[in-house]
Amino acid sequence: MVVKLQRPILVGGLGLSFSLWMLQSWHDSIVQVGEFGLLSALAVGGGLWLFQQNRQKDSLEQLNGMLVDRATVESAIAKTETVINQLAQESDNHPALQTLREQVAQLFFELDRQKIKVAVTGGKSVGKSTLIQVLNQNLETQNLVSLEETAPLFRETADNLDADVLAEVAKSDFVLFLTNGDLTDSEFQTIQQLKAANQPTILVFNKQDQYLADESASILLSLKQRMQGNVVATAAFPIAIKVRKHEADGNVQEWMEQPAADIQQLTQQLGEVLAQQGQRLVWVTTMRKARLLKAEAKNWLNRTRRDRAIPIIEQYQWIAAAAAFANPVPALDILATAAINAQMVMDLGNIYRQKFSLEQAQTVAGTMGSLMLKLGLVELSTKAISTVLKSNAVTFVAGGVVQGVSAAYLTRVAGLSLVEYFQQQEIAIDSGTGLNLENLRQTLQKVFQQNQQIGFLQGFVKQGVKRLLPEVQQGEVVGIQKAVG
Repeated sequence: MVVKLQRPILVGGLGLSFSLWMLQSWHDSIVQVGEFGLLSALAVGGGLWLFQQNRQKDSLEQLNGMLVDRATVESAIAKTETVINQLAQESDNHPALQTLREQVAQLFFELDRQKIKVAVTGGKSVGKSTLIQVLNQNLETQNLVSLEETAPLFRETADNLDADVLAEVAKSDFVLFLTNGDLTDSEFQTIQQLKAANQPTILVFNKQDQYLADESASILLSLKQRMQGNVVATAAFPIAIKVRKHEADGNVQEWMEQPAADIQQLTQQLGEVLAQQGQRLVWVTTMRKARLLKAEAKNWLNRTRRDRAIPIIEQYQWIAAAAAFANPVPALDILATAAINAQMVMDLGNIYRQKFSLEQAQTVAGTMGSLMLKLGLVELSTKAISTVLKSNAVTFVAGGVVQGVSAAYLTRVAGLSLVEYFQQQEIAIDSGTGLNLENLRQTLQKVFQQNQQIGFLQGFVKQGVKRLLPEVQQGEVVGIQKAVG
């Protein structure tokens, strides 16, 4: 006779009995448990009861926290279309346009999809194939579910394979993540990634029958504590047990018997999720796909715009170099005279749909110059370029060359920083003119560091010298080339 446990005090009593049994096993003697031990055991039992009562809610909790309805998803798809249309306006023959348009059209059909896609994933040999087979035989809503096994995660080959698997998982509506023991760090981090991506997930502790009862209970409790719910224990293909039958004549018959799969809790939870939240699952997945498609379209658009922006930056960097070379000024005045050019700000703003008036562009240029000074980028760049240029062959023009190349370099850094900053902004027909100074400061530092490699500096200085000293004597050219490597 099977008794269903419904009262926490009863489960707590069993928890106490289990604790006493464990103490007896460890010490081979009966240990008296005081009041604190009794309360602790009752607390453990009560906690297990609460897990039991809340397990059906766990799988729905994450979904209920997602404020997603059809109108929200349709809005997200519309924003994706805006980016794709912007790409078409700026590059009407772009090779990715047809595919992007087909994918965004497919998103509208996704909204009314009836069949729920469930990804069954996890590491190697955790029982994915067997669980799918058993679920297909036991799920009452089988006709509304598509169970899809992924390739194993955490293979010895590199991380990009895991990324490919997770990309496939992202296309599903629900995830069954299988493990056959306590979580490894890789498993835990992957589950956190799924949660961050709003991917509803049940962690399945499969092959629980391969542990002793107390070990299995301990692992399950640990998983629930770490994951804060959404954990179910199963045995999709239990270990065969030996059955022995004694006949009346004294003979003994033995055979191996295969127990039935233990997946009742999983089928119940999964069935409830699919029945109660099927439509929302589809909406959440469609929202996720819309955002991914928007990011892809934005990436193509940013590449197109960057290809147009780089020649403009190069044009203004050499204009700044010529101005500084012709009229050398103290290092700290470089930005005020040549390195940041308001017209460059306006031209780059036009490319990225950031409309600046001349006055606004001058303000942006002045702001970037002030940030460069405060961050010490002017001094650092001048020292680096002076070191590369250090040579007796260019002593008579060293000051002008340093000033000119430094102005060109800082103008380039400023231009690339603006490009990087604009690329981070939301794509729109007109994104406005406000600047986030903290983001701009971080972007300046990042771009400056990316352009500080000695190989790049040597090549840049060599190019600057050729532009600033086109008529220098042959012997001096040789000296300069030696100086810049």
